Amino acid sequence: MINLVVRGDSGKAMARAEAGVDWMVGFPDLSATEFPMLWALTPYGDAVFNQRQIPLLLAELDRIPAACGGEWVGQARELCQVVERGTHLYLWFVGD
Repeated sequence: MINLVVRGDSGKAMARAEAGVDWMVGFPDLSATEFPMLWALTPYGDAVFNQRQIPLLLAELDRIPAACGGEWVGQARELCQVVERGTHLYLWFVGD
């Protein structure tokens, strides 16, 4: 399971999603050229998105295949808004 958290420069968690990403369902089949942001996710490591990358991530969430969706998508959108409204904030997808 990949967890979602917004962190500042200090590493302190500012916000968290309750739902996580089940990477094993659909994600291994995503195209790196069509979904470069989501393709960066891995169940064994972390992916970090900064304020300038958030619009690209949101665009991918708009067209994510149904097999990859779930409750986490809406929560990811909310966390994206937290990053966009703040300064020095990052959206982390934290693998196990």
